[in-house]
Amino acid sequence: QVQLAEFGGGLVQAGDSLRLSCAASGPRFSMYGMGWFRQAPGKERTFVAAISWGGGSTMYADSVKGRFTISRNNAKNTVYLQMNSLKAEDTASYYCAAADKFGYSDSAERYDAWGHGTQVTVSS
Repeated sequence: QVQLAEFGGGLVQAGDSLRLSCAASGPRFSMYGMGWFRQAPGKERTFVAAISWGGGSTMYADSVKGRFTISRNNAKNTVYLQMNSLKAEDTASYYCAAADKFGYSDSAERYDAWGHGTQVTVSS
């Protein structure tokens, strides 16, 4: 099963940009749909963005649409989340997830593997 590790979190100001990376190890990365979720303190984990196994399809939560972009490089076993125009409400731990068997979903239940998360803090 694929193993995931997120990188790129940090403390930024409102309006800034940040790019998260998720490095995958293990076989068949190109057969996994990938997603990003986030969890703020005291709140449930929520969907942010997803990308299909080949990168041809993407979907976003309404709250990030137009500001965040998900992409992947299967040759590097990496998925990215470019975050622009960050807001204080984007503050959360961000998790990368992998859905086996060409999964592509906004539901956390569909995902089979998770990273440990990276913290993003946006000061207003």
